[in-house]
Amino acid sequence: MVKLTAELIQNCQQRINPVKDRELDLRGYKIPVIENMGATLNQFDTIDFSDNDIRKLDNFPLLPRLKGILMSNNRVVRIGDCLPETISNLETLILTNNMIQDLAEIDNLSQLKELKHLSLLFNPISTKEHYRAYVIFRLPQLKVLDFRKIKQKEKDDAKTFFKSKKGKEIRKEIVSNRSTIDDDLDEVEEPTVTNGRGLKVTPARRAPVAGERSAEVNNAIKEAIRNASSLEEVERLQQMLRVGQIPQSNTNEGDGAAAGEEGMDVN
Repeated sequence: MVKLTAELIQNCQQRINPVKDRELDLRGYKIPVIENMGATLNQFDTIDFSDNDIRKLDNFPLLPRLKGILMSNNRVVRIGDCLPETISNLETLILTNNMIQDLAEIDNLSQLKELKHLSLLFNPISTKEHYRAYVIFRLPQLKVLDFRKIKQKEKDDAKTFFKSKKGKEIRKEIVSNRSTIDDDLDEVEEPTVTNGRGLKVTPARRAPVAGERSAEVNNAIKEAIRNASSLEEVERLQQMLRVGQIPQSNTNEGDGAAAGEEGMDVN
């Protein structure tokens, strides 16, 4: 593991990414803890933490410029409750292939008013009953969840359900069932699920079952490329995929016909 020091932050790769954002590349260092981020001097729109060993999403200083966090393939279990105070302008949060297992963790994102794109694919949470409806209810500001555009009907149905007597009981149960994990996360027991052959695997470290990732993610990728209006845009999308970012569309929320009902909004 590599400690996230000010020196590492200053010496790692910095670039202008395909969507013209200034990006800090902290990918693949096996960093266990987010720290010393004040060394970024609030100079980045996106920070890529993919392929590390981070277990808690927190400990950011005030970074009003930060719009995107890429944190796929870590071991995140907890989401800190101070994010709205420090990274209040966050628009995109990618937590694909982590270890979040409690729906109550979503509540800590509810005050991120600018959050539009969220991915929790391949987390234990995504297999929970009422998962998508609960996330949509708690985060009404979202436009895209797990590469699928959120429809107005989904928002209306989620609000109606969780305002009902049964829905209120489920909300109360979600909060009360939140697992007890020490703040330092030293004793976290990694959740296990079973793959298609009945073998136990750890979600954040498992190899995807054949066809699993391509069936969900690649369909979204194809949709974005299909809606590209120029060769330049297609090349931009392909470059984003190579660096592990989400393809996003040029359409506005109301342009459902152009983007596809489950297409992805794009800046």
